[in-house]
Amino acid sequence: MQNSKGMIDISGKDITVRTATANGCVVLGQELFETLRQGQCPKGDVLETAKIAAIGAVKATPSIIPMCHPIGIEAVKVDFNLDETQKSVRVNVTVKSTGKTGVEMEALSGASAACLTIYDMLKYKGKNMVISEIKLMEKSGGKSGDYKREN
Repeated sequence: MQNSKGMIDISGKDITVRTATANGCVVLGQELFETLRQGQCPKGDVLETAKIAAIGAVKATPSIIPMCHPIGIEAVKVDFNLDETQKSVRVNVTVKSTGKTGVEMEALSGASAACLTIYDMLKYKGKNMVISEIKLMEKSGGKSGDYKREN
């Protein structure tokens, strides 16, 4: 099938194990950082809800990114790191699939949704939060090979 503008034809690509890790950061400030750390949000467990949002976003990526192929997701790992010094939380999302196309967009979507969920759950207490640094950290598999972000 000849490619034109639109979804890329991946029928000729090899099936390989593919992984991608993306992360993002939500700078909370002192009051919101303490609210998160002490589990005082009236909406519920902020990080557990953000984890569920990340997994849901990974699975829904083709629905929100127009040219993404629907793929079988085999694993999603979501981790959070609280930074006392920066009064922030870093989200790390790793996605694994065996297929013909990569999972970078899925990992990025998951990290974005987790950060947005943290914001949503804590906004009742303040709207000064900053979501930043959503980026691909590493990927493996596929024709383009492995990638690992420096620093």
